[in-house]
Amino acid sequence: MSTALRSLIESGTKLWLDSIDPDQVLANIDLGITGATSNPIIIADLMQTDRFDNAIGQRIEAGDSDEQLAWNMTDQMVRWAQSRFEPVWEQTSGNDGYVSFELDPLLEDAKLAPPHEQRVAKYVEEGKRWAEGHRNRMIKVPATAAGLEALEDLAAAGISLNVTLIFTQRQYDLAREAVWRGRQQFGQLESFKSVYSIFVSRVDVYTQEHVPQLSQATQGQVGIVNAKRLWRSNQEFWASKHLPLQQEIVFASTGAKLPGQAPDCYVMALAGSDIQTNPPATNAEIERMSKQYVKTIDQMPEASLLKEIDQEVDHQHLEQVLMTEGVAKFADPFKQLLLTIGQKRQALSAA
Repeated sequence: MSTALRSLIESGTKLWLDSIDPDQVLANIDLGITGATSNPIIIADLMQTDRFDNAIGQRIEAGDSDEQLAWNMTDQMVRWAQSRFEPVWEQTSGNDGYVSFELDPLLEDAKLAPPHEQRVAKYVEEGKRWAEGHRNRMIKVPATAAGLEALEDLAAAGISLNVTLIFTQRQYDLAREAVWRGRQQFGQLESFKSVYSIFVSRVDVYTQEHVPQLSQATQGQVGIVNAKRLWRSNQEFWASKHLPLQQEIVFASTGAKLPGQAPDCYVMALAGSDIQTNPPATNAEIERMSKQYVKTIDQMPEASLLKEIDQEVDHQHLEQVLMTEGVAKFADPFKQLLLTIGQKRQALSAA
């Protein structure tokens, strides 16, 4: 393990990989990662290569439709990653070593989505289906209106959940309360594990475009402040529950996106607790930089900067804009994935 990543882990951060690319998983396990996440973008990128053509061909021969093939291949890839992290799950008694499986992004597509109640029911149905029989798989559900409404029933079924696309305190509070209500119905609190994925850098992309009046010192800090506040809220809520397993924040979208930002700006600012899910490129940059990381997650900037954020940033508008963009970022690649599968079906049949 590199000195830099070792120091990040020693500061108190768990590292999950924002990829289930087999080559990247194996390489990053050697660097200290203990879990991974998947999403439609990751799956689409992997299946567009020729590395999985044999497996795709087998699914075609089995009679899969394009959509069935997409989900069966997703399941196969996530299962493989789970097998690599299962020893971590066992060593930590279920506190770490998970791989996330994201539910159908087309449930939130602007044109294809069914009515709200049908979306809720589908999240519950599909969540139960893809969780069944898996110890170290987390079902990833977006913090949309339908996703949030499905959480209680999913948690009441004993499913480990990763609530994703969280940008605001409102979303986090609703998600956490629904998951906690559901899990109390299920019981077995000794094995209860949930995580809440806070998207960090996208908030700063939003403020650069929509809140240009922020001072130079504050621009690029809103995502960090937002994540730290949500982390603190999460710490305070669960402290009184005295659960054996940690209910954690996942700091997602940790790659630098603004001009002039250091590659590790978010990694460094959020070091010291919970989970960072970094893209492979971010981990590679950290390894090359050879820094020493210390706990900074509990350190807030000066009061004047916090005051400026509270006065200038409309969190309701921020959530609306980023959620619209966020669901599209997953739905569009899934639609492209289905097109890619159709093309591969033709090519492989011709061959």
